Amino acid sequence: MKAAVTIDTGNSDVIQLREVPIPEIKSGWVLIKVMAFGLNRSELFTRRGDSPGVKFPRIQGIECVGIVENDASKTYKKGQKVAAIMGGMGRFFNGGYAEYTLVPLEIVFPFESNLPWETLGAIPEMFQTVSGSLNQALEIERGESILIRGGTSSIGMLACQLAKAKGLTVISTTRKLDKKQSLIKNGADHVVIDDGDVKDQVRAIYPHGVNKVLELIGTRTLKDSLKCIAQKGMVCMTGILGNEWTMKDFSPMGDIPSLGRLTVYMGESKNLSKELLQEFIDEVEKETIKLNIDKTFRLDTVSEAHQYMEDNKAKGKIVVKI
Repeated sequence: MKAAVTIDTGNSDVIQLREVPIPEIKSGWVLIKVMAFGLNRSELFTRRGDSPGVKFPRIQGIECVGIVENDASKTYKKGQKVAAIMGGMGRFFNGGYAEYTLVPLEIVFPFESNLPWETLGAIPEMFQTVSGSLNQALEIERGESILIRGGTSSIGMLACQLAKAKGLTVISTTRKLDKKQSLIKNGADHVVIDDGDVKDQVRAIYPHGVNKVLELIGTRTLKDSLKCIAQKGMVCMTGILGNEWTMKDFSPMGDIPSLGRLTVYMGESKNLSKELLQEFIDEVEKETIKLNIDKTFRLDTVSEAHQYMEDNKAKGKIVVKI
């Protein structure tokens, strides 16, 4: 089979198209014929060598959609449409950047849909991250206000739609003025141009602060995001679009407001269920939810797709279709 193999840590050109053996089926695992997969920021960090314990060469890819080729447990029939997500996929065993992938049964989720594969490929990780961040981590409620820091990312765009559907007022941020209209079109009530310090702009809209903040930029803007929350407000750090894992001079007693709450969301496959996934896919099919897919690449251009992601050119999800 063909696979986009990350041969070592480094720049995007370390991802090379190779001919490798199709994985052999084994007990408790499912062989999937991959039809599409989404690219994720965490894969960029893995490629750079920032994911502990990953050995190279490695076929990356923490998610994929496709059809069952072989299931040793007979849980799924050959030809069943499935998604696979997380659980060490693309890090501790080979993942979705290939024509076939072998994954543990517990990270496989069946679904039915007539959507095109490039649309389905955008869904698993994006939906799991957004749903978990909003509902499990931030515990959003109707009538609340939420600041989405990193609003033009695929996660930020979907988070806005789901928050609006649940009755929240959304403030979304972007660093570029020319992306403001796309955020308004996506449903944001307010758009703030982010220069790294948005506290005053947010408090001009909500003088007492917002109830919730979904922090997708990461450690670079976390302190400022904490200054945006109302009393007993909450910040959830989910993304690291700013490409920095750690922060300097963080003082919990000084940087977290009194009664404020700071949490993180690092979702796993166990945070997803086949029922939740199917429900979301159905909403996309009915066009109740509109996915923001920026660009679709081929398997032989995964290296270019990584560079495109690293250069922050995307205005939505990047997908690779086999």
